[in-house]
Amino acid sequence: MFDYHTVIDKYYPAETPLRDIYTRHCRSVADKALGIAEKCQLPLSAQQIETAAMLHDIGIFITDAPGIHCHGTAPYLTHGRLGADLLRSEGAPEEIARVAERHTGTGLTPADILRFGGLLPDDRSYMPTTLLELLICYADKFFSKNGDMQEKTIERIRASLAKFGPDSVERFETMHSKFATPEFQ
Repeated sequence: MFDYHTVIDKYYPAETPLRDIYTRHCRSVADKALGIAEKCQLPLSAQQIETAAMLHDIGIFITDAPGIHCHGTAPYLTHGRLGADLLRSEGAPEEIARVAERHTGTGLTPADILRFGGLLPDDRSYMPTTLLELLICYADKFFSKNGDMQEKTIERIRASLAKFGPDSVERFETMHSKFATPEFQ
């Protein structure tokens, strides 16, 4: 399996605030996704889930998001596509690159891309479709990269997604119905 540590080490220098934010966030997402996969008995390997979760946000350093110590030039909305391209250049399996590309929000439709000013090329799909893509996208919604970084409640996730329209909330509800176990209801 692809070694995610090598990629993280290459782009996120040790002992920096960005590395701390990145690894704390991705570790939280990985642990959440692994817990869901176990409880729901999903047909995904733990290694596959962990690799995808630890690399889903690999492109954030390329973006302009100073609040989380990202001092690149690209709009934050593009971090998924940029991360997917970076992972492909590093030889990552396509299934891992697609998780990075498709995890933003609850996925981005062509209408979403237009609404955000066409920042992403429309020659790709930005909607999670595979079980792995959906799982990481869902688990990611529970954790921010800023503030206290504590796990969000379902109500807080819904409120946050509502800013992007009812379709975004509806997509989350579909994922929630698929992955919710009694403790997540």
